[in-house]
Amino acid sequence: MGTAHNGRMPLTAKMITIDCAEPRVLADWWAAALAAEVSVDFGDFVMVAADPLALGFQRVPEEKRVKNRVHVDFSSASRGDEVDRLVCMGATVVSEHTVPGLSWTTLRDPEGNEFCVSG
Repeated sequence: MGTAHNGRMPLTAKMITIDCAEPRVLADWWAAALAAEVSVDFGDFVMVAADPLALGFQRVPEEKRVKNRVHVDFSSASRGDEVDRLVCMGATVVSEHTVPGLSWTTLRDPEGNEFCVSG
């Protein structure tokens, strides 16, 4: 467990949940992208057992219309190859970024949810 702070235990992140139209379809895509497995399927909520955080996919009636307020960042020693692999799987590149000491690519998954891959 974590270290107590002022008599309370700190929060621990366990899962990030993504709203989507087709939870199983998107969960299958992410499971393949992360070399992980779908661990729970309740129909309207599907979970991928990714490490260190699980990804949850929940059905919502509305379509995605604007940029995500929260997104997941991933890292890869071979960012270019990883981005190419994800694009071949159905992701789309949004933009490339470089600041001193860090480069990353912003992408969208098949339902348009943004995520980043840094190198």
